[in-house]
Amino acid sequence: MTQIGVIQSLQRSATPASSINFMSGGSNGRPIIVRGWRNLLILFSLCMATAIASQAQTFRIVLSFNGTNGSEPNGPLVQGFDGNLYGTTAGGGSQDKGTVFKVTPPGTLTTIYSFCSQTNCADGGFPEAGLALGKDGNFYGTTSYGGAAGDGTIFKITPRGVLSTLHNFCSLTNCADGFGLYTPLMQARDGNFYGASPTGGIEGSHCFRLCGMVFKITPTGKFTIIYHFCSQTNCADGYSPNAVVQATDGKLYGTTAYSPNSYGNGGTVFRLSTAGALTTLYSFCAESNCTDGDSPRAALTQGSDGNLYGTTAYGLVNDTDAGTVFKITTSGVLTTFYGFCAQTTCSDGADPQSQLIQATDGNFYATTIYRGTLNGGTLYKLTPGGTLTVLHDFPSWRIDVPGVMQATDGNFYGEAQDGTKGYYGIIFKESTGLSPFVETLPTSGVVGAKVTILGTNLTGATTVSFNGTVATYTVVSSSEITTTVPTGATTGTVKVATPTKTLSSNMVFRVR
Repeated sequence: MTQIGVIQSLQRSATPASSINFMSGGSNGRPIIVRGWRNLLILFSLCMATAIASQAQTFRIVLSFNGTNGSEPNGPLVQGFDGNLYGTTAGGGSQDKGTVFKVTPPGTLTTIYSFCSQTNCADGGFPEAGLALGKDGNFYGTTSYGGAAGDGTIFKITPRGVLSTLHNFCSLTNCADGFGLYTPLMQARDGNFYGASPTGGIEGSHCFRLCGMVFKITPTGKFTIIYHFCSQTNCADGYSPNAVVQATDGKLYGTTAYSPNSYGNGGTVFRLSTAGALTTLYSFCAESNCTDGDSPRAALTQGSDGNLYGTTAYGLVNDTDAGTVFKITTSGVLTTFYGFCAQTTCSDGADPQSQLIQATDGNFYATTIYRGTLNGGTLYKLTPGGTLTVLHDFPSWRIDVPGVMQATDGNFYGEAQDGTKGYYGIIFKESTGLSPFVETLPTSGVVGAKVTILGTNLTGATTVSFNGTVATYTVVSSSEITTTVPTGATTGTVKVATPTKTLSSNMVFRVR
């Protein structure tokens, strides 16, 4: 790992974003810049970035934050019913406590909410986990500061910026309900939202307040703790969970960053019922030197093959502690199919901490925090067979790149902070030539269930079908169609025929 530029990244503390000091050797969870080398790094990185852009011409900055309209963007971004992208910044805005913003794909930004706008910051501040799009078209998210107890909130916000506080963290004794989320909420098929807090604990356990928990919250704000980690002897179930996703079997799957293994930080992959029954599927660092991976920090993704895919931030592969990509079956059989720093001078990157997404071409896309040609991490494509291609190298002053999402126009969008401009940050687009598609919300349902179809240029749609069965529908706008699952529909691809082309869904719709 280079000693010029980014030095170290650990899980971020609950320190407010505006009060963090940036200096060599820091360990508060933020990539750190050595200020003495800053001018030299900027000059070198600008030259290298220009050279690379001129060769590929697929990467474009669509927006630069300026502090007033937000700073320290984090994500990932999410596409709304109107076709625009929505996200949060941890700083900036009218109170310098963070924002919720909307940005059009060409790059026009609107700040729809500035946090700490209410007395005593009752609405919360420093949103650091991004947003989740609900089936109602509203967005749901969390803050890590403010609220009734001062430790953050869970909120709902409409696309027009009307915010409602659903829950105040640390409202239970000993903060048993946690605080400080770093990953978005997830809406399950039961309509409730689920999340994982790396904090919150059981009194008497050795990681009191730092064990973490998984919770459920209804769209109206009823909060329930599903599982407290370190509930098992010697914390065999792991601690500090990252996020949960719901697989096609209806169960929740996630990872913890730590477990009591002897070789490293460890961490686990777990399966959890919505009623709270937990099964540990795999414990990392089960092999000497953690060649199976160490410390997963991102949410899992279920691939089209039914397996779960994820990353570990560390793991001694290729003689470097650079991290891995793994797949694991729902029964717990794990395969490490890529180890970073496999390419010369670690040009493929190191320390992957963002969620993999499976795009419409079947490949996985994500980012690394370190290394690469410019020492600022990489945006990469990885085939299910383990062949990695670097799509973009980030300069060392582009920091905290929290992964990417694929919008229905086929392009990838992401965020990064900018170490040269007060960490204000950017939104970028990566075009790889993939075609537009449609996305269903939700991705499963029974006959008669309401479904929203998101897409691009949907005006004039002539047919909507579920695996070949034609459905009735209403075109709401160029980016939204409403429909219901038709009688006789079976599991398969949803297709929308327009005057110019037929668009297919990026995921199989499962008829239950």
